[in-house]
Amino acid sequence: MNKKIIYILILAIFFAACSNTKYLHDGEKLYTGAVVKIEKNKSLSSYEKKSIKEEMNALLLPKPNASFLGLRIKLFIYNKTQTTKTKGIQHWLNNKFGEPPVLLSSVDVNKNSEILQNRLQNEGYFNANIVSDTIQKKKTGSAIYTIQTGDSYTIDSVIFPRPGNDSLLSAIARTSRRTLLKKGNKYNLDIIKNERTRIDARLKNQGFYYFSPDDILMRVDSSKGNHQVAMYVTLKNTTPEKATKVYHINNIYVYPRYSLRDTSKNLEDAKFYKWYYVVDSSKSIRPIAFENTVQLHPGDVYSRIKHNNSLNRFVNLGPYKFVKNTFQEVNKDSAKLDAYYFLTPYKTKSLQLDVLGRTTSANYAGSQVNINWRNRNAFKGAEALSVTLFGSTDVQFGGQNNGYNVYQAGIQTSISWPRFISPFKFKADNAYIPHTNLTLGYSFNKRIKLYTLNSFTGSFGYQWRENAERTHELNLLNITYVDAANVSQLYKDSIASSDNPTLAHVIDKQFTFGPSYSYTVTNTAKSYKRNTYYFNGKVDLSANIYGIVSGANIDQGNIKKLFGQPFDQFVKLQTEYRYYHKIGPKSSLAGRVFLGVGLPYGNSTILPYSDQFFIGGSNSLRGFRARALGPGIYYAGDPNENGNFYPDESGDIKMEANLEYRPHLFSIVQGALFADAGNIWLYHSNPDQPGAQFSSHFIHQLAADMGAGLRIDATVLVLRIDLGMPIRKPWLPEGQRWVFNQIDFGSSQWRKSNLILNIAIGYPF
Repeated sequence: MNKKIIYILILAIFFAACSNTKYLHDGEKLYTGAVVKIEKNKSLSSYEKKSIKEEMNALLLPKPNASFLGLRIKLFIYNKTQTTKTKGIQHWLNNKFGEPPVLLSSVDVNKNSEILQNRLQNEGYFNANIVSDTIQKKKTGSAIYTIQTGDSYTIDSVIFPRPGNDSLLSAIARTSRRTLLKKGNKYNLDIIKNERTRIDARLKNQGFYYFSPDDILMRVDSSKGNHQVAMYVTLKNTTPEKATKVYHINNIYVYPRYSLRDTSKNLEDAKFYKWYYVVDSSKSIRPIAFENTVQLHPGDVYSRIKHNNSLNRFVNLGPYKFVKNTFQEVNKDSAKLDAYYFLTPYKTKSLQLDVLGRTTSANYAGSQVNINWRNRNAFKGAEALSVTLFGSTDVQFGGQNNGYNVYQAGIQTSISWPRFISPFKFKADNAYIPHTNLTLGYSFNKRIKLYTLNSFTGSFGYQWRENAERTHELNLLNITYVDAANVSQLYKDSIASSDNPTLAHVIDKQFTFGPSYSYTVTNTAKSYKRNTYYFNGKVDLSANIYGIVSGANIDQGNIKKLFGQPFDQFVKLQTEYRYYHKIGPKSSLAGRVFLGVGLPYGNSTILPYSDQFFIGGSNSLRGFRARALGPGIYYAGDPNENGNFYPDESGDIKMEANLEYRPHLFSIVQGALFADAGNIWLYHSNPDQPGAQFSSHFIHQLAADMGAGLRIDATVLVLRIDLGMPIRKPWLPEGQRWVFNQIDFGSSQWRKSNLILNIAIGYPF
């Protein structure tokens, strides 16, 4: 298309969008917005002026028609698609994308002035004054608000009641230590309201069940002068008598099969267990199931924390989809409460079919089908029993593993008890139920043309949470047994011709058993925070005690077996830290550091393949192909000259760091600029992999890449596309490892070898 025509079209759209006023009736004026001016005030800093102006602008109503680069596109669409019809494309465009004109006549400047003045006074500007006016032109009009804030008032003193004979006033006095009202801070009505809520929460945990924030009176004395106020915290005279009483728990009743049709409490069916009653004539669940959920006890002072913890535990117990709770006074004179918990159950058994799309760290794409059977109350103790049958297929189109598709199928069985099963007594009184977990599984993994791996797994252990941010997982025993079968001659020939021991290690038998512990702390759920983080530390052990007791020593040829199989012996430590920093409302900076080390000893010289570390690919160093980097400065070679597929390079030690800038581009599309660095190493030297052992020169053996990408965030699914290229190749001779000077986008061979396209689901970290 001729450039002149394009320019003419752009100008036509511009002038058409600007001509919205021609659709106005006589006397109507299009409202173009408001201007907020703050008169000079020496007591206000430039930051305070900017904050006040932004806050005041946000309060003004109505908002003018939305515009982009000065063009009111939505208003233009509305004007062009007006119709009396209630159906059709024109009506749909008008309602979906159009926006009716906002007129100056709809702006009540006096009302807006009152709102602005009220907000400023609530923030301590008691002498604030607003002068408002409108500015009218031929077909448009705007508003102007001139603000005289005056000096802000600050808090000089906060006086709480003195402790005395009155239990309620004494309780309020004891809350003063953590008051939100601080001497020297600006007067702010929102903070005063939050202080009342804080005091109420403290009192609720001390038994004042019927107390309310509205019972607290915050008296403000502004007569001190020098723009200071004294604040007095006291009780209203209208505080009801029962709000002044400390309430205790009397009886506790749990209804495991409640429905809205139930109108009677059926207390004659109540069965007492330890400290609570269970009303369940059908005996749908054993009373022990609620031992970890009912946090209140008869005789306890009512506590809002224990009450909320109980509700949270009932919800997370598993069998129940709704929890309703009430407290009732035993009588008016006793200051005692009966607690009732009404539980509406799910259907006990369910069958679910899941069809999933997925990507793997090795740059495979595929699908998975899961058939899940679940019993939420398997042994009438709220035990969750699940059996999952799964099958998947993963393929790679055009990559180094094209044609070597991976098929997987198996079964996973697990049972989770909502309590600790242990000879020792553990107390957990927070909002989260501890779990004891037992899992058993089998899977076979078939890699076309190469081999099949049969994997048997099992574990037993505990999972619990300290709070919303800290999680612990302790497995007393993890068992893994992997055995290769149907190894093709092609794969055997590749092992013989490549002299790469990694190929043989993939199909080695693996037998591990031992405990593991994982600790996670994160606040990423707090999306309102500007800075959030994620940390995970984990330790895995295998055959440590048994290997030492049996005298296993592979270096001396003393290889020990258990159940007729050689076992792997090692200690493995790994830690990961992620940090997220919001740069703007929708843009952020994300970073990750990963460190991992495995120490094979005794019966092993190398970690089993399934426990080793890998690097490269869509969730790691994105400028290198998955599992094709390292270990150390060892290079497995070009796949086209090495059996037509990449060996899965692995290591006992891993270091990796990633940094990613995530700007918001438009709509649901985000961009990404990233840089990655890291490598893997072997703990022991291997003559068949020169340069693979970890040494003090590790810093000179790091690989690095950089690149850009797109993220399409549809809330339920994030589709990610990254294009990375290496900038440092550790296998090259020293002095030649930085490859900036080799970048040649004009060379198809360079692009083929160095531009790595990663397509994945979800963020890399």
